[in-house]
Amino acid sequence: MSQGADHPPRALVSVYDKTGVVDLAQRLVALGWEIISSGGTSAALADAGVPVTPVEQVTGAPEMLDGRVKTVHPVIHGGLLADLSNPGHVKDLAERGIVPIDLVVCNLYPFRSDPSVDLIDIGGPAMVRAAAKNHERVGVVVQPEDYGMVLDELEAEGSLSVATRRRLARAAYAHTSAYDAAITDWLTEADADELPPTVALTLERQEVLRYGENPHQTGARYRIAGQSSWWDQASQLQGKAMSYLNVFDADAAWRLAHSLGDDPAAVVIKHANPCGAAVADDIATAYQRAHECDPVSAFGGIVAVNRMVTAEMAEAMADVFTEVLIASEYEEAALALLGKKKNLRVLHAPLPEAADLEIRTLGGAALVQTPDTVTMDRSSWEVVTERAPTDDQWADLELAWRVAARVGSNCIVLAKDRQAVGIGAGQQNRRDAGRIAAEKAAGRAAGGACASDAFFPFRDGLDAAAEAQCATVIQPGGSVRDQEVIDAANEHNMAMIFTGERHFKH
Repeated sequence: MSQGADHPPRALVSVYDKTGVVDLAQRLVALGWEIISSGGTSAALADAGVPVTPVEQVTGAPEMLDGRVKTVHPVIHGGLLADLSNPGHVKDLAERGIVPIDLVVCNLYPFRSDPSVDLIDIGGPAMVRAAAKNHERVGVVVQPEDYGMVLDELEAEGSLSVATRRRLARAAYAHTSAYDAAITDWLTEADADELPPTVALTLERQEVLRYGENPHQTGARYRIAGQSSWWDQASQLQGKAMSYLNVFDADAAWRLAHSLGDDPAAVVIKHANPCGAAVADDIATAYQRAHECDPVSAFGGIVAVNRMVTAEMAEAMADVFTEVLIASEYEEAALALLGKKKNLRVLHAPLPEAADLEIRTLGGAALVQTPDTVTMDRSSWEVVTERAPTDDQWADLELAWRVAARVGSNCIVLAKDRQAVGIGAGQQNRRDAGRIAAEKAAGRAAGGACASDAFFPFRDGLDAAAEAQCATVIQPGGSVRDQEVIDAANEHNMAMIFTGERHFKH
């Protein structure tokens, strides 16, 4: 800090979020600091009885243009950017009567909350960046949660350490970067047929995880700056800390559970793929039927439900090793029963949010796409066979289609009575996916539905569905051999639906 015989250390305080700012200023004054401030911050400090010098008194230039110009001035930026070890800088300050500024406390307008030209801050980012550039001498604080740490260090040591100023400078540049990204997003014209020319992405670490995909890897959960995730409001009620795969699979489970319609639904996820899904009249039955789909794979799985977890459901889970359970509500009796499973992580969570873009990194590159939405509109689907599905068969078709859209490709999903009974996931060819699904169904698909995430390239896939005794098939269509597949369905007296929409998932 530049405290010397001629002047006390000086702090420039100008914040939108005024949380804790009065206490910060009072403690700085008690340490002998001079407070400079502008606009609403200056008024708030003065109203609280904090001695404060208005910026215009320092610059000799009153605010203008409805406050658009107030801190953009050589007296302010000279005081921030001067290198006091450089005789030329010291000479410039003396000739112009500029006093160094040692600390900037500033956070920016919440642009994403109400995007407009009026919320594009100019002076704030300029001050923050100037202070951060000169962090070898100047401290800069952009987060109210850092006030306590800064004050404690000043009170104990009389100044901020080099390491602290550097860490604060990094946070400052992250703050302005996220702010600029928000403005960039707002100025990007929406085009349904084209992704934006740039994607500004600032990630804020929210949680350090137990480990990454494997124990020798480190992992953490981040949030996109300025956006909200259901994870930010989720709370863990019991169990060990989450690992990378716990979070990855839990997110897949939670989103699938809330994509299966309005009735009570339960899903079991293993390695990002559902190994069970069911809809029923009550949540305990839905869970039991989801587990029945593939009990072997459900061992160590992730369970998510779209209803309150009841004591009956908790009892049904008693003998099943489960890594994570997610729900928005729990009966007290259910929590008591779940508490006996010490290794079970129990999450209380709000509804999942929709994603704007899906981004996958490729080393120094990235793939970006719009999210895959599942259109559940029968009016846009086509019955292409001589026989149409019955009402009960439509319910099975819809469940199978919703699940197939969230299974790794190539996939086949077999469903009967609103219960997935066989899931073949992530195979390099559709025949193997169908074979695995049929083996897991073990005859339970008789009279049910078969869903394929992409078209059948040959009739053998349709024949396999018939061998599993499915009565109906749902698929996108679009193969050059569609008519061959339709003819096969008619031969087997099956009803088949073309959705016109593929759902590959990699």
